[in-house]
Amino acid sequence: MTLVDLPNAHSPLILTIDVGSSSTRTLLFDQAGREITGSLARESHTLHTSADGGVEDDPDAALERIERCIDVTLASVGTTAIGAVAVTTYVSNVLGVAADHRPLTPIYLYADTRNAADAAHLRKQLDEHEILDRTGCPLRANYLPARLRWLQRTQANVVRQVWRWVTLGEYMLLRWFGEVQVSFSVASWSGLLDRRRLQWDEQLLAVTGLDPARLSQLVDANAPTSGLRADYARRWPALTQIPWFPAIGDGAAANLGSGCADPAHIALTIGTSGALRAVLPNVEQVPFGLWCYRVDQRRALLGGATSEGGNVFAWMREVLRLADPAGVEAALASGEPDGHGLTVLPFLAGERSPGWASDARATISGLSLNTTANDMLRAGLEAVACRFGRIARLLTPHLPSQPAFVVSGGALLNSPSWCQILADVLGCPLYASAVSEPSSRGVALLAVESLGLGNNRDLFPLEFTQIYTPNPVHHQRYLAAMERQHELYERLVAASGDETKA
Repeated sequence: MTLVDLPNAHSPLILTIDVGSSSTRTLLFDQAGREITGSLARESHTLHTSADGGVEDDPDAALERIERCIDVTLASVGTTAIGAVAVTTYVSNVLGVAADHRPLTPIYLYADTRNAADAAHLRKQLDEHEILDRTGCPLRANYLPARLRWLQRTQANVVRQVWRWVTLGEYMLLRWFGEVQVSFSVASWSGLLDRRRLQWDEQLLAVTGLDPARLSQLVDANAPTSGLRADYARRWPALTQIPWFPAIGDGAAANLGSGCADPAHIALTIGTSGALRAVLPNVEQVPFGLWCYRVDQRRALLGGATSEGGNVFAWMREVLRLADPAGVEAALASGEPDGHGLTVLPFLAGERSPGWASDARATISGLSLNTTANDMLRAGLEAVACRFGRIARLLTPHLPSQPAFVVSGGALLNSPSWCQILADVLGCPLYASAVSEPSSRGVALLAVESLGLGNNRDLFPLEFTQIYTPNPVHHQRYLAAMERQHELYERLVAASGDETKA
């Protein structure tokens, strides 16, 4: 990603706040989407997990991390004028706040599965395919309908005290400005938004017993707030009267920041987990196995997310006691595509897209006395790639005939061999993104667009370091491997429980 020193930056500057599940970052970008050298402030954090499937964050601790990062970034540029603040956060999160704006609950994150039984009950009560097409979200534990049902069932006294259900991005506005609104983007990750009407879904509100007055006002991503409360105005005078745009989902921001702002470019991200996403002007019908969120009022985000990704790579390296990273990469590079005789279901953390079998577990089939640790590693990485290939089969009919895949995420880009495997599985060129902070850059460029600055045609440029070209022979081998993996999935996962088949 292009860096620029402050004296050479094109004003106005955009302050970005990017809250992920493992770290909080603040950065400054100029009007051209270039990161200001030395402006990054970052704090790592660990989410609270529990043996029963809980995944939580502390709302006040999260807010304090964000505020400290803002302090550091502002100190790096002195009194330089900033034109706007742009925010992106992890999404599908919720907390309850009281009328005096105190948090009554922790932040419950998308990965919290304590409401799995409530999600299953909703699937029996409602038509999941109809709900998916209307809201863009299936009736699963990741989304608010099941989360709210679980809270009503387990914490009824707390629920009765809640004045407003908000996300982390809304909580920031509430504490800093004393008012609250939510973007269509963040609301679309809740599973409660009618994606066509851009209103809270009446049927789901009724089923969950939720008064719409307990939800925030819906606004587009270009509808800012301004006028910090007095204590924060004294702390951040440079930010007091400038536009603060509402938070958008981190996945939407990452697409924009990596140059995937149109249907011709698909963002493929592999960190601990993974996602495949495309920005479209409209989605007529959401195929089961995918979800459909919003970037803003004009743009939809169609794709799928996996629970498997770099976690498979890390787990295999540790458990198999493999060599140093250079040795692992050399072994991968010398391996034969699908030449190990193994079929792997890489569900170490359950499955999300496309089958949503959250209780699925990993399987390695075909082991023999000749199988080596390197065979298992390559088979595991090929298996993750094949899962993305299956998601791509659902996604690409909605896209141009030859879309480009833009890949990002440290787990993937640190392994050229894995990038080549993905290119061979997908049968399409892979562009290795040069953008190190795609979510931050994306939300900065969205703010530039909202301010009416820059050339819209070239506002979200693609920057890449390398192209991985698919090998046609290897692609044919991997098509056969995908079918073999799918047959194993049908026998072991789809045939059990009430999960819909992938």
